[in-house]
Amino acid sequence: MLLAGALALVVADPARAAVVELTSGHVDVIDVNHVAGGPIVVSVRDDTGSTPVERDPSTVVFKVPSAAHTAVPSGSAWSFLGSGGYAYVLPQTNTSGLLWAGWNTTDVASGALQLNRVTFALTGVQGPGGFSVFTASGGTPTVLFDSGNGLPDSLNVNRNVHAHLNWGFDVAGTYVATFTVSGVRASNGQSVSTTKQFTFQVG
Repeated sequence: MLLAGALALVVADPARAAVVELTSGHVDVIDVNHVAGGPIVVSVRDDTGSTPVERDPSTVVFKVPSAAHTAVPSGSAWSFLGSGGYAYVLPQTNTSGLLWAGWNTTDVASGALQLNRVTFALTGVQGPGGFSVFTASGGTPTVLFDSGNGLPDSLNVNRNVHAHLNWGFDVAGTYVATFTVSGVRASNGQSVSTTKQFTFQVG
């Protein structure tokens, strides 16, 4: 498979792969692939190097360094985030020295799933504090996932979407977030899903 700029897509073999720590650059935390009649395949698309690599989430640790520690804006809309007025955030904009983390459904085949969409469900978080995924525009957040107000949280995501979000962590420590990606086959109404865990090392 060839990508723009004639870059070959390398697929890492999870049976052989050692754990890789990703520290900065472009990454799609949840990269969804699906063809009609097949399974939903969820991987991490690692674009931090010169050649894109699809990695099994079990082989990846996302690093969230002290540079991601930031003051939480005032106002009740931001009460989901942080402890003591500060939190760690991987921002939705590309920032030097930090991961630019998003998700990608561009490899979900058109017409394979009902309504041409998948559902992301955050079903569990292990960690020392709250975990959230949100967007922000004009100083106002839109919270997509928030472990602090009860789980599961779910979000419908259309196929052919490549988006970047803010990934928030209340305090330093290790977080393991469990996401299930599901859909309904257009051909027969059968549900199909895949569950993966994603590890973030914060602070």
